[in-house]
Amino acid sequence: MTDTAAQTGEAGETGPSAPGGLLHGAQPDAAGAAGHRDHPQRVGFFTDTSICIGCKACEVACKEWNAVPEDGLELTGMSYDNSQGLSASTWRHVAFIEQRKPLGSQEPGVVHGALGGADGADGMGDFDAFAAAERLGATTPEPGTPAGAGPGAPAGEISPIAPDGRTELRWLMASDVCKHCTHAACLDVCPTGSLFRTEFGTVVVQEDICNGCGYCVPACPYGVIDQREGDGRAWKCTLCYDRLGAGMEPACAKACPTDSIQFGPLDELRERAAARVAQLHAAGVPDARLYGEDPGDGVGGDGAFFLLLDEPEAYGMPPDPVVTTRDLPSMWRYAAVAAAAMAAGVAACFTGRRR
Repeated sequence: MTDTAAQTGEAGETGPSAPGGLLHGAQPDAAGAAGHRDHPQRVGFFTDTSICIGCKACEVACKEWNAVPEDGLELTGMSYDNSQGLSASTWRHVAFIEQRKPLGSQEPGVVHGALGGADGADGMGDFDAFAAAERLGATTPEPGTPAGAGPGAPAGEISPIAPDGRTELRWLMASDVCKHCTHAACLDVCPTGSLFRTEFGTVVVQEDICNGCGYCVPACPYGVIDQREGDGRAWKCTLCYDRLGAGMEPACAKACPTDSIQFGPLDELRERAAARVAQLHAAGVPDARLYGEDPGDGVGGDGAFFLLLDEPEAYGMPPDPVVTTRDLPSMWRYAAVAAAAMAAGVAACFTGRRR
C-alpha cells in the first residue's frame, strides 16, 4: 500500500476501503480512515444494563488499573450513587436510577398508591415508602384482605411493597463510559494531536501532549471528556489501550461479575446485542432497546453502545447525538462568502470616493 492510499484512509486486508477525513456519515473502517494499515478488527463495549447489579466493580477496576485518582465520593443526597457521573477522575460510572414505575407482572387498573394518599393520574398517588415500611410488621391480615396480598396491605388493596413479587419502585443500573465514537469531535478539534485514533478504532488521549486548551470538552456530544481540577489536562477512558496491545480485555469488562460489560469485535457485539433485545421482547420487556449501535446515526455509531430499558434521557444520555463538527465545512464556506462580501463592500466604498 502506498503512502497516498494510507492518507486517504484505504484499509488493509482486515477492513473494507474507507474514505478518510469524513466529519460525519457512514464510516465502515474508522481505523483505516485514520491511516492504520493491516489493522485488527475494531473492538468495543456492549453494556447490557438489564443484567447490571450496580456493584461498581468496573469503577474500581478502572481506577486501579489506570491509576485514576479518587474523586471525592460525595453523595448527592438524591441517590445511592457516590461517583455522580463521568469526569476526568471517573472513567466508568455506574448510575443508580430509581423510578416510581411498576416492575413485574403488574395488572392494569390495580391501585398502588393507597398508603400514601389520593391517587394521582398514574395510579400511584403520593406513595410514602416510610409509612409502608412501618406497616410491614403487621402479620395479621385485616378483614377483607385478598389472598396473596402482602403484609401491611389495607383491606381490599394490594401491598405496595410485596404483593406476589410486585413492587412500586424499580432500579435501572447502567455503567456508562466514553462512547469511542466513529466520528469523534473531540479528536477533530484537538490542536496538538493529543487525541488520536488507535489501530483498534478507539479514541485515546495522550496526557503528556495535552496542553489543557479544553476544546475537546464542549465538542463531545455526550459530555464525557473532562479536564482534571488542578491539572488542566483532559482525561477519559482509553478502553485500556495498553491491555489491548497485550491481547487482554479491558479491566472493567474483566471485573464485571454478570457480564453486563461485554468486550469484543464490534460487529460481533452488535449481532449479540440484537439477539438479546429480541430475547427481552419475547420475555415481555417491550421497553428494551439499543443505544449507539447504529452506524447511520449522528456520530457514525459508537464503539461503546448500550442496551437500555427506558428512554435514553432516563439515563442522562442525549436522545439523538450528533457529532458537533458535522457542519464545520459549511460554516467555513459561509464565513468565506461573508468575508468576500465584506471585502467587496469596502472596495466599493473606496471606489465611490475616488470618483
